Amino acid sequence: MRVVMVGAECAPFAKVGGLGDFIQGLARALAATGVEVQVLLPYYRGLLPEPFVSRLEPLDVAVSIPLDGAALECTCWRLRAEGLDCVLIDPAGDWFRRPHVYGEPDDGLRFALFARAADALLRRPGWRPDIIHCHDWQSALLPALQWAVTDAGEPPVRVCLTLHNLAHQGLIEPAVLARLGVDVGTLLGPGPLDDPAAPGRANLLRGAIHCADFVNTVSPRYAWEVLHTGQGMGLQGVLQAHVDKFGGILNGIDDALWDPRTDPLIPVHYGPDSLSLKARNGEALRRRLGLRARAAPILAVVSRLDAQKGVELILGGIDSALALGCQVVLLGAAPDAAVAARFAAKREALADCPDAHLELAFDEGLAHLIYAGADMILVPSRYEPCGLTQLIAMRYGTVPLVRRVGGLADTVVDANHSDRPVGERNGYLFEAQTTEAVHAVLGRAAWLWRHHPDHFDRLRDNGMRADHGWRRPAARYLDLYRGLLGA
Repeated sequence: MRVVMVGAECAPFAKVGGLGDFIQGLARALAATGVEVQVLLPYYRGLLPEPFVSRLEPLDVAVSIPLDGAALECTCWRLRAEGLDCVLIDPAGDWFRRPHVYGEPDDGLRFALFARAADALLRRPGWRPDIIHCHDWQSALLPALQWAVTDAGEPPVRVCLTLHNLAHQGLIEPAVLARLGVDVGTLLGPGPLDDPAAPGRANLLRGAIHCADFVNTVSPRYAWEVLHTGQGMGLQGVLQAHVDKFGGILNGIDDALWDPRTDPLIPVHYGPDSLSLKARNGEALRRRLGLRARAAPILAVVSRLDAQKGVELILGGIDSALALGCQVVLLGAAPDAAVAARFAAKREALADCPDAHLELAFDEGLAHLIYAGADMILVPSRYEPCGLTQLIAMRYGTVPLVRRVGGLADTVVDANHSDRPVGERNGYLFEAQTTEAVHAVLGRAAWLWRHHPDHFDRLRDNGMRADHGWRRPAARYLDLYRGLLGA
């Protein structure tokens, strides 16, 4: 079976968030089962880490796509590294020679152009896969192109679409598609790209939901939420219309990369059978961040600092944790200037506090040390399609405190309020989006840490022993692909 994944990110070559980790993890896990997997990405010139630039191989295949009535040539490069086989599409011009992966004013055109080029490449002799697996809106024009045009004498390629975050849907003007030679009359007026909530504009994600052979989200709970609550972000109707080809498959994490028994970025290795050694990483974390040495639980926040992640609840959680006698470490960056200013003010207010440290940037090595050294981690997301933070934290014996949404609800079992066996309980959940709810859940966790450390360690042990790797999710996707192929 040959599977081609098409997306805007793939770690470690181009990573902004969880999408990059997902494509990397699933591609490698599928390849380990014998599937031929290839990843198609834009070539972000200037952003590709230097060690990989020298490993690029020019391919003797080029694609030409329409742009403004002329032909735009796209060079293709092959990159085989980190257990991945990637093809980087490189359109002539500065389309992907930008300082950022996202956030450019012409993102709609740039990624529609990328999807157009990917479609052209996958129609060439020898490049046709069994499955095209698209991810989010940046590749969402591709299912519509496959749906609109069937190659003569060839059955259509089966297309799977994974929705990682419905907040971003790819709303663009029809004129943008017309510039790329797309048959706007077929896809709009009325067609799969029509969006009743945005008349006169094309909704690429909506069209992909309509045109793909199967659509999934990255957790079962999020699949239910986008069907039945406002988390569908206006796409509830089209998802309900195609519910017979819709489901949720829970993400995994790279359990070789995130393994406290072998992690080269932490000072002391440990596992569920040597859990007492974790405390030495806590000591190292305190020394590195200047926290005073004392018997107190360390609460961590490792997060992108934006509205989705619950900014108000994170800020309130810092105050609550300190009031409850905990120590606090935060690692994260805010893409919005106003949010960044609020966290900078909080850092300034706590500058002389010996029990708090806020690191307003991202540091991979520090992230590993925080997971290894902290006792608890707060994930108060407003919505969370899956979430990797809680899965990584559990792998390191750091107990998650999360809102009961999306993949957080699918992976965290409350220590007190659950009908699940004690051996499956691994953290704490809360419902309300209020600082009072965060204070209450912090109080429950801190109380157990202080008064029943053996029970707290049981939560750690349960989380560490659970299998959150990519093997089971990859098997689910493989079953999905086989079903689409009638195998």
